[in-house]
Amino acid sequence: MHVSTVPGRTLAVLGCLTLAACAGSTTTEPGSAGSLRAQLPRAVRDAGVLRIATDLNYPPVDFKQPDGTPAGLDIDLARALGSHLGLRVEFTDLPFEKVLPAVRERRVDLAVSAVLDTRQRQQGLDDQGRTTDSGVDFVDYFVTGTSILVRRGNPAGIGSLDDLCGQTVALQRGTVQDEIAQRQTAACTKAGKPLTIRRTDTDQQALAEVAAGRAVADLNDYPVAEYNTRDGQGGGRFQVTGGQFLTSPYGIALAKDSTALRDVLAKALDQLIRNGEYDRILERWGVPGGAVSSAVVNGGR
Repeated sequence: MHVSTVPGRTLAVLGCLTLAACAGSTTTEPGSAGSLRAQLPRAVRDAGVLRIATDLNYPPVDFKQPDGTPAGLDIDLARALGSHLGLRVEFTDLPFEKVLPAVRERRVDLAVSAVLDTRQRQQGLDDQGRTTDSGVDFVDYFVTGTSILVRRGNPAGIGSLDDLCGQTVALQRGTVQDEIAQRQTAACTKAGKPLTIRRTDTDQQALAEVAAGRAVADLNDYPVAEYNTRDGQGGGRFQVTGGQFLTSPYGIALAKDSTALRDVLAKALDQLIRNGEYDRILERWGVPGGAVSSAVVNGGR
């Protein structure tokens, strides 16, 4: 974001039905899509499907269209990887804080959900450096930073994290932005101006807090912040203030013992980068500036 079922989840099955339709060829030449399919774990290859967790509440990265169909940067990339490997893809819609647990517990094969690759998540550590879980591995596919989104006109004069001291900020719980805000509370308390954090289930709820004046800012990833300033999205209600900070990669998250699938996905991503499909997906969603030149495993810090 599963025991075998998750109450209230939305499941959409999309992708290719046959290897011929997906890969366009049955070649097994070294470096080909066919040879990569042969390297897939047998259970995945036999099932013919990649089970993918995602939180469909984060446009333009992951969201639902009016008819409920999954859409966004992550969705298109997952479909392209599945197609390249001759696999169907199944998306399971989960709250963001449940995405990585679903991966660790092997209730899905992987997660593609704007998950920032960090050392803490790789090693399963909390903010105090204590081990809380087994961690996950990542295949990094996009680079982004955190942005501050405020109401149009920036009435509170917010331009940095320090400007949030003495104010209320809204954000989606379980995100890296939640961790950033938690660390900022110490600096604000030391300055004698406590920071109040309103945690919401979705970023859209956090934006509603800002729009209503109950919070001065929403912290989120740059593509999402920029998207919500566009006409027809934020309706002219929001603007980005300050620059991006704490740049990190988005990563496809997999369980620590899924090394074979991890390595196949990294090679498949490299092939999509080389054949131009990757760039076409980023252009489609207006985020070419976040492109990577090659897949990297566990590149986050």
